[in-house]
Amino acid sequence: MILEPLAKTAKSIAEKRFTLEFPEERDSMSDREKYMFRLDMPTCINCAACERICPNKTIDMVDALTDKGEKKFPQIGIERCLFCGLCEEVCPTKCLTLTKGYELEAYDKRDYVKRPEELQG
Repeated sequence: MILEPLAKTAKSIAEKRFTLEFPEERDSMSDREKYMFRLDMPTCINCAACERICPNKTIDMVDALTDKGEKKFPQIGIERCLFCGLCEEVCPTKCLTLTKGYELEAYDKRDYVKRPEELQG
């Protein structure tokens, strides 16, 4: 009775692992998979259309310093984002876009709130 579980344990130790290590080289993503935001602050007209259309209310307009003074820009809470792309579609100047990328791991949940300065790139 005790030999059977021990035999299964010994067999599972000898087998190959099921989990994969985090790859150094990322797999290529299709054009439809977009998980990272990019904001072009100079072309943003601060219309707040992205904030109004967001179904999860994950976009807030916050003050950010620019060359021309302080203006309101979108701040995105990625932890609640559906990545639906509605904010990208409604943007009249196309300054807020979703790009390829999936670096969404963080140790602190505050790292998932992306300020306008962090979204530039």
